[in-house]
Amino acid sequence: MAVVSQSELILQRREWKRNGKRVVCAIGVFDLLHPGHVRLLEQARASGDILVVGVHSDARAREEKGPNRPVTPAAERAEILSALEAVDFAVILNDERADAFLARFAPDAVVLGRETASAKHIAAEISAAQAAGVKVIQIPPEPGHSTSRLIERIKQLRA
Repeated sequence: MAVVSQSELILQRREWKRNGKRVVCAIGVFDLLHPGHVRLLEQARASGDILVVGVHSDARAREEKGPNRPVTPAAERAEILSALEAVDFAVILNDERADAFLARFAPDAVVLGRETASAKHIAAEISAAQAAGVKVIQIPPEPGHSTSRLIERIKQLRA
């Protein structure tokens, strides 16, 4: 529905809390949206009243995914995500780690769609969420769907 700043989101969070709204947050790169992303976000939305999607900055995406990523700039990724029916708000995380954002935003739950064994920073996100009293909901990645796989298919078409 809308791409908002972190400060706007934190102010809005206070009102949601007063009104008893359950806020769920999903955080990721979300580069080249595919059915696995959509299904993850639909499941996340079903876990609460409001779904906020944190979008990693371009620099953070490169750090996490490699020098040729992201394909789509953060502002465009956030705009696309905010247009999805399941998503209420998208916010760009501006080079900060997800755990810092979670500590300030304090959603009721955070949804992680990646396998925790795949990266060290996932453990930091889980620890920070739990330390802030945030419930962690892990949703396994959708088999057969990944941005890396989609990029490989595109490269094969060009060959």
